[in-house]
Amino acid sequence: MAARGKAAAGDGLHRLVIVESPAKGKKIGDFLGPDYTVRASMGHIRDLPSRDNPLPEADQGKPWARLGVDVDHDFEAHYVTSASKRSTVSELKSLLKQADELYLATDGDREGEAIAWHLQEVLKPKVPVKRMVFHEITRQAIQAAAEEPRELDMNLVDAQETRRILDRLYGYEVSPVLWRKVNQGLSAGRVQSVATRIIVDRERERIAFRTAGYWDIAAQLDAGAEATPRTFGARLVTVGGDRVATGRDFDAQGQLKKPTGITVLDGARANALVAGLQGANLTVTSVEEKPYTRKPYAPFMTSTLQQEASRKLRFNTDRTMQIAQRLYEGGYITYMRTDSTTLSETAIAAAREQAGQLYGPEFVHPTPRQYTRKVKNAQEAHEAIRPAGETFQTPGALASVLNSDEFRLYELIWQRTVASQMADVKGTTLSLRIGGAASTGESVEFAASGRTITFPGFLSAYVETVDDQAGGEADDAESRLPQLVKGQAITAAELAAADHVTSPPARYTEASLVKTLEELGIGRPSTYASIIKTIQDRGYVVKKGNALVPQWVAFAVIGLLEGHFGGLVDYNFTASMEDDLDEIAGGREGRVDWLTRFYFGDGGPEGDGAAVAGADGPGPDSPGLKNLVAANLDAIDARAVNSIPLYTDTDGNVVYVRVGRYGPYLERTVTGEKGEPEVQRANILAAMTPDELTEEVAEKLFATPQDGRPLGIDPATGHEIVAKEGRFGPYVTEILPEPEKDPEAEDLDAEAAKPKTRKKKADAPKPRTGSLLKTMDIETLTLEDALRLLSLPRVVGVDPESKEEITAQNGRYGPYLKKGTDSRSLATEDQMFTVTLEEALKLYAEPKRRGRGAAAAPPLRELGNDPVSGTAMVIKDGRFGPYVTDGETNASLRKGDEVATITDERASELLADRRARGPVKKKATKKAAAKKAPAKKAPAKKAAAKKAAAKKTTAKKTVAKKTTPAKKAPAAAPADETV
Repeated sequence: MAARGKAAAGDGLHRLVIVESPAKGKKIGDFLGPDYTVRASMGHIRDLPSRDNPLPEADQGKPWARLGVDVDHDFEAHYVTSASKRSTVSELKSLLKQADELYLATDGDREGEAIAWHLQEVLKPKVPVKRMVFHEITRQAIQAAAEEPRELDMNLVDAQETRRILDRLYGYEVSPVLWRKVNQGLSAGRVQSVATRIIVDRERERIAFRTAGYWDIAAQLDAGAEATPRTFGARLVTVGGDRVATGRDFDAQGQLKKPTGITVLDGARANALVAGLQGANLTVTSVEEKPYTRKPYAPFMTSTLQQEASRKLRFNTDRTMQIAQRLYEGGYITYMRTDSTTLSETAIAAAREQAGQLYGPEFVHPTPRQYTRKVKNAQEAHEAIRPAGETFQTPGALASVLNSDEFRLYELIWQRTVASQMADVKGTTLSLRIGGAASTGESVEFAASGRTITFPGFLSAYVETVDDQAGGEADDAESRLPQLVKGQAITAAELAAADHVTSPPARYTEASLVKTLEELGIGRPSTYASIIKTIQDRGYVVKKGNALVPQWVAFAVIGLLEGHFGGLVDYNFTASMEDDLDEIAGGREGRVDWLTRFYFGDGGPEGDGAAVAGADGPGPDSPGLKNLVAANLDAIDARAVNSIPLYTDTDGNVVYVRVGRYGPYLERTVTGEKGEPEVQRANILAAMTPDELTEEVAEKLFATPQDGRPLGIDPATGHEIVAKEGRFGPYVTEILPEPEKDPEAEDLDAEAAKPKTRKKKADAPKPRTGSLLKTMDIETLTLEDALRLLSLPRVVGVDPESKEEITAQNGRYGPYLKKGTDSRSLATEDQMFTVTLEEALKLYAEPKRRGRGAAAAPPLRELGNDPVSGTAMVIKDGRFGPYVTDGETNASLRKGDEVATITDERASELLADRRARGPVKKKATKKAAAKKAPAKKAPAKKAAAKKAAAKKTTAKKTVAKKTTPAKKAPAAAPADETV
């Protein structure tokens, strides 16, 4: 049952409040008082069946058991309570018996609404049920939510559960196609497949890209002694009336987009112009000055927070959302999954008040600013992400209670929120044109542009970071030009010709992918973090620096989907599905009708199922997903799908990248010495990105002997030593002689001999191998080098105390020492062969330090002594970039700080700021958690757990929900994301 009404404090009723997480529950419990018992469901309590949580045996043979959805009976979903949540459910049921009312206080979005519905369905309460919704965890917000509950919104539940069913149908129907035609363990998903296609399409553009070369001329012009500044930079923009070509004038094939009216300078002409302009008279031909205004950025919503945290803090999307979740549950920020940029009146007032206090009244905009946006497929209206409460806590006030990551993200949110209510930036822009003639007789024109900020406005609080890949100029960047007048004489102080080449489109970063997905209307911002994580976990994409790089298996999968299920990865079709699901959320579309069209097609379950191979996908006049898969499965040529054409060689042979079971490789069919077709293959290095596999590189790989380059004979064993190119890089190995045949085994029956043959193969000695060191080249490698590599691991000696053997080895992350399970990094590769027992014992006597080479890596730069600690300061290269340290305190360099130019005063300032924020109290957090453990009602949990163990809970409903997929996709159950 559900009820709506006002909860009166002190009315004698006892209420059970259920939230998702213990951290959120503890904070809420502090605000509600003794009449409320707050417990956590620990997230979702049930989901569609999976390998880890199967159906009861009685249901496992039913027609709908594979999907967990009865598609023939209104898409009835069959749920299984998660094994890990059965004790939680039992405890909640026990507590419910003592309650007069049940408050479902899960998050206020669709996912939270679905969790609340699942709790109601499983707990089957006999007391009134109320839905408690809030968007920040503050005393006022929680108490207001408790006093004004509402009913469960079944439209939101239906919309979320439809997504869950849709993702199950998509994943469980299409993923098996990938298993049969590409490789086991792969998965397809409504959003993950489209996200992968976006990344693959960009890599295709990079592969097809052809560079173009061009030259330009940069000048330092002198405006005379009275000008400020006297010299300024300019670039040549026209020659002989034609515009000088820049990179944007070339297309992806390296050709001019508009060949007329544009001059492409080569080296000879550019240098001739430089010589011809020496001592030439130049004159200002135009001066254009305009006022400059820049409005503040809107407050953060989920996607923009993920993007800016990626650019400014170097956080990936998953890390950002985890930190934001902790800040929300701690009561520091509002709900972090939102599509809205609006602020409440109280939040606007708080931001304006704080801006005035910290920066002055002139920095506050004259009127309150409200930011509205028409979001494609927006969720229900939440507030923007902002500091919680009617008054905002400054970052400094929270420095002692937040850890480093939490502080940095809170500071970012606080800055953006306060800046949103501040005044515009004011300034001027100045554009100059300077003309003249070279001694060659050609007329030339230089251009210079500058910007001066006269009033910083909101930039005093916050500056958005420029994307590394996209480039551009920061909003607070200034470039001053002198005040000149038309006709004023200018001289060229310096002239320099420089050559350039065009660059392929930048790969996606997590930030730019999130931006693109949002612009296309694909998926939900709240789930982008899980989508990006999924495509990496599946092996479709790897990160190289910040860039997302597709693997060749992603090319095969996307090629299959594009060729046979085009609609499923079509950008517009995927976005239109979000529109349809929003119609369901608004009660304007029937869930069952929509799912029927998607799965069975317009003809429904009774239709003729007329599907054709190659049909685009579910949609208007489509056969539906079920018929589409059935029609296409047999028509898909697995070899063709896993063969990606790379180029055609000079003999007319097509070179393919084959996606094999053990990784990608090159293949082509050539004419052999006897005129017969012969297949050539070559390994592709695992570290090589698709766009790096050029024709030149591929031919070099083909030319590398597959049997390796012979280096000589090992005098100790008599075995031949060869150097080979492997998938994971070059290595050396020995060729072992063929084992002698057992004459007795030859007389045995063939079947009887098989087990013995297998056993001998398993017991056969394995050849020694060794990867080449970073300083080695396979082309110049000698036998002596190879024997040194094969001597590893080298026994250094025995620890006299522990009696354990110490060895020097070469590992994935470089050279190291190993003693039992304890290891120590070595500074250089040569140390593997030279380190003595005495030196090894000295290394082990030092405390173990985190990170490769932590003990030996030299500092990037040495500075003076810190005035506080009195010790020397150095700049080091850390996991998240350069930082300054005095041996006790570490502080990351910030935007504008350069390793080469940072001063002692600035370094001391960074250290002082870091000390003021306090240390990261990780140990204290663990102790606090340990102290709370005894407070839990263990006996009640045990009793509930015993009851739960007696039976397996299942439930039925026409819709199903789960946001996060199963951690490991079962062989017959490819879980997909829910968005």
